[in-house]
Amino acid sequence: MIEPHAPARPGTQPPWAGPARLPVRPGTGRFLVLAGVFVCAACGLVYELELVALASYLIGDSVTQASVVLSVMVFAMGIGSLAAKRLRWHAAAGFGAVEAALALIGGCSAMALYAVFAWTGNWGGLWAQGPRCLLVAFSLAIGLLIGAEVPLLMELIQRIRRQDAGGAVADLFAADYVGALVGGLAFPFLLLPFLGQLTGTLLTGTVNVVAGGCLVLGLFRRDLTRRGRWLLVLANLTVLGLLASAAVLVDDFERAARHAVYGKDVRVALQTDVQEVVLTGGDHGRPLDLFLDGRLRVSELDERRYHEALVHPAMDGPHARVLVLGGGDGLAARDVLRDRGVRRVDIVELDAELVQLARHDAALAALNDHVYGDPRVHVTTGDAFDLLRRVRPGTYDVVIADLPDPGITASTKLYSQEFYGLARRALTERGRLVVHAGPVSSRRRVFWTVVSTVRAAGLHPVPYRVGGRASGFAAGPDRTAGTSRSPRDWGFVLAARGAVPEEPGLESDERAAQRTRVPGLPASTLVHPRY
Repeated sequence: MIEPHAPARPGTQPPWAGPARLPVRPGTGRFLVLAGVFVCAACGLVYELELVALASYLIGDSVTQASVVLSVMVFAMGIGSLAAKRLRWHAAAGFGAVEAALALIGGCSAMALYAVFAWTGNWGGLWAQGPRCLLVAFSLAIGLLIGAEVPLLMELIQRIRRQDAGGAVADLFAADYVGALVGGLAFPFLLLPFLGQLTGTLLTGTVNVVAGGCLVLGLFRRDLTRRGRWLLVLANLTVLGLLASAAVLVDDFERAARHAVYGKDVRVALQTDVQEVVLTGGDHGRPLDLFLDGRLRVSELDERRYHEALVHPAMDGPHARVLVLGGGDGLAARDVLRDRGVRRVDIVELDAELVQLARHDAALAALNDHVYGDPRVHVTTGDAFDLLRRVRPGTYDVVIADLPDPGITASTKLYSQEFYGLARRALTERGRLVVHAGPVSSRRRVFWTVVSTVRAAGLHPVPYRVGGRASGFAAGPDRTAGTSRSPRDWGFVLAARGAVPEEPGLESDERAAQRTRVPGLPASTLVHPRY
């Protein structure tokens, strides 16, 4: 005969004997707790997305950064849940302390990460890894605190009215997941476009600490001692004061950090729907520089060398109709229009505000020879991949891919076999494609992967390497490597349906590229990216 299980010893239960003494009816109290779960879950997901977004802007390679943030945070949530078991007997006080800490750490995480990137990113050595280390530290701390919320909230719900564990868990996670949905939608559609990274995160921290404090002090204040209530009030007011002070100073902080990153010549700084765009110099004899998401995209000191190497080899053949993919600054189109045989230039740029800047900013418009005032130039705002899918076969004599480096995750599909297959279809029989493939000296495997991918798409590639890049910020995906290790060359791939005729001007540049050859690299595809 199987004996029934003995009941748990009284010492294993929380010290209270009955339900919590609430200032409202139990049903209302339960609703308010679930509303608190909803708000805290929304705030937690905003912190998570903010870390992923800011890390991808500052560090690059968004797949790696997202994987690091998500994996570390989920791991830390499990540890936090286990650690919170010791706080269940003091669930109200523990939850209040957790929310205050989470609001402070999560709310200030964006400013701290940006500060380390701005002021230590160019120091080199171990300091170059500062943003990555801080990213892991914030992911770990925020994950621990978010994980601690669940067992404490479960205990608070049970304090109101005891019910079966399955029903309580279902209610708790329903509110949690719906809150996560709202936070996940609010970040890209409300916080990021209207408030920006820093202010949006500070506001999220404010909402977090107010929700946690009101829940504990409003519903469960009788579970706290008089001293505990005053300590929690003092902690919440301190966190609110710090977040409010940071919000007041955020504009000054952004200017100082921007000067630390770009120097004191910042003339234009704007956050578009696509990226951060910064213009420095361009007046009083200072050279113009264009930065996109912290990466130097155009420098007046060497941009003519770059654009000549990109455009002129592709134009040595039929070139009546030219398609420029990227190149919203107008500089590639400027070199294209120097040939009188061009009848139409179509520019496809993802960022409409960059085009407007290139059209109306006096210094940048002067640098591109006011190309957007030429009637032969037509601009389409959109994704280059999607546009190529809609182009009729044999439309263009020349396709120029003036795109960010392939090592940046957002650009990976624009360096895929499928993308080059679409470009091949858009070319006439004697048409040519030219691709900017990043620096050769510092990223040989990436460059030769581009060559292999172009060949796999049915085109005949001619790789070439051009020196002459001015010293300064790296244009690759990781700007924190330091200016002393910036690449001093560019790599390009010229390709055509048939064999490309011998180009006398490219012989030495082609030999320079061939000396770096990495054989046997597979092509990059949408399903198997190789960059």
